[in-house]
Amino acid sequence: MIRLFLILVVIVPATIWYGFRMMWAAFRRHPDLSCICDACPRRWARLLLRCAGVEVRFENPHIVDPGRPQILVANHSSWFDVLALTAHLPGRYLFVAKKELERVPIFGTAVRVCGHIFIDRHDRNRAVESLATARQRLKAENPTVIMFPEGTRSATGVLQPFKKGAFVLAIQTGVDVVPAFIHGARDVMKKGSLRVHPGIITVRFGEPIAVDGLALEDRNELTVRAQVAVAGLQAANASSEET
Repeated sequence: MIRLFLILVVIVPATIWYGFRMMWAAFRRHPDLSCICDACPRRWARLLLRCAGVEVRFENPHIVDPGRPQILVANHSSWFDVLALTAHLPGRYLFVAKKELERVPIFGTAVRVCGHIFIDRHDRNRAVESLATARQRLKAENPTVIMFPEGTRSATGVLQPFKKGAFVLAIQTGVDVVPAFIHGARDVMKKGSLRVHPGIITVRFGEPIAVDGLALEDRNELTVRAQVAVAGLQAANASSEET
């Protein structure tokens, strides 16, 4: 509980400070807005990870190429998944996040003005509009778009069936899909729990899945291929822990 108290003492002023910096830069149309929107979340996430006593390790980070657009799909079992990627993923990135987070004071507005995309999971038409926005951003800015295709955090850590949105987006844009498995975040903080434990979060990246030649009719197949790839990274992680 002492660690949780420390995090709460830090997270509120840090969110206010970095959030208002991003909002003010957007309001003023600051010429360095993209740099501010990159630096502030990274510093915020690294500060929270440090307070939580969490170390982040990347395996095969060279697979994430900041020079070209990619769609990163990963498992999701803890809020610390987001912090690990925010703090250390190389290059320009955009999260596609659930709409409910937009209502979080300061945080939601700061995330939105910096171009991250909220998706309404309960309104298909608005979800399609959000994916169209992501499609435009992929073509215009060459970012890594981060999506958690399970749709929500897994309470047990067991990989849940993937939703198709990320893979429709990949086919429509011709952008490769990078599978990733995040290990250790659930040990730091489980879904539904306020307890935070120090630990190590490992993000293992898999080989990109090319979408050249695929049509929308292939979206189910691509979804399965990506889920199998993430499950394979999970199995490889479990195997390495046993040896």
